[in-house]
Amino acid sequence: MTLKVETLRWREGALELVDQRRLPLDFAYVRCSSAAQTAEAIRDMVVRGAPAIGCAAAYGLAVEALRLEHLAPAEFFAQMDEAAALLAASRPTAVNLFWAIARMRRCVETARPAAAPSAIAAALLGQAHAIRDEDIAANRALGAHGAALIEDGARVLTHCNAGALATAGHGTALGVIRSAVEGGKRVRVFVDETRPFLQGARLTAWELLEDGIPATLIADVAAGYLMRCGEIDAVIVGTDRVAANGDVANKIGTYPLAVLARRHGIPFYVACPISTLDLELASGEQIPIEERSASEVTGFGDVRWAPPRIAVRNPAFDVTPADLVTALITERGVIEHPDEARIRAFARQE
Repeated sequence: MTLKVETLRWREGALELVDQRRLPLDFAYVRCSSAAQTAEAIRDMVVRGAPAIGCAAAYGLAVEALRLEHLAPAEFFAQMDEAAALLAASRPTAVNLFWAIARMRRCVETARPAAAPSAIAAALLGQAHAIRDEDIAANRALGAHGAALIEDGARVLTHCNAGALATAGHGTALGVIRSAVEGGKRVRVFVDETRPFLQGARLTAWELLEDGIPATLIADVAAGYLMRCGEIDAVIVGTDRVAANGDVANKIGTYPLAVLARRHGIPFYVACPISTLDLELASGEQIPIEERSASEVTGFGDVRWAPPRIAVRNPAFDVTPADLVTALITERGVIEHPDEARIRAFARQE
């Protein structure tokens, strides 16, 4: 069971992205024919979710190389460096963005001594396709490992959108749920609305309805009440970056859920591909937290509900300490009670 929509696709020499700002009321693709257009799409939330952002950045560099392949090598390489820097600046928290750019840059450097720009462009497109295909395979494997943790009849709470729309396909947190349902388990999902950008209400709810998985939308502030009433059996979320010690950065509002889950004895799972592990950061204190526009808090769309001139803080992510995480669910298996030693051991596996 996978949402029958391509979150991102390659069509006639360009990257096409589902415009997630318009869901669930309208479905459309945005076409990106350059690195600048791809960076704008990432920055403006046309595409979001760490794995999907990484895939989009890879295609952004591929389409830029195809656009520049007629240039002399020196100019081609200089402009490709600028394109990589532009994409890297689009959003600061999702480590998959930087992982994908680094992988594409290695592809360029490997070919730089002898290959013509046209050959490098072809190699980059092949690399982008590989990153997309590997993400789908990783999500499938991750889902299978995570499904074993879900009991038949479980009531699962999730936050933000960590589904097919946040990846190249299948999803991370929702990938676990999809795999459990594929295995014959009955699962009901409670969907946090996920203020202020409403990824849960707009995207996760839409995905689950499209797949026919029972789902109930709740206000973010209702999660603690439902836990206290015994209506939640597990919490599963995705992540944009995991530090070496197991601290997890995810959509704002995740940390309070982890605290509430610990208070009520509910397992708190984080589903993430290995590419989301950032072993260069010792702890979550070093993870950069994106601060987004005040307009996301003062209103939505054309509606404004806050008074003019009110001061606003809008951090897009928070950090959940590793000691509140029951397990990380990866494509290589489950890391229970994650700490640096366990995480590095999984990262070393081939």
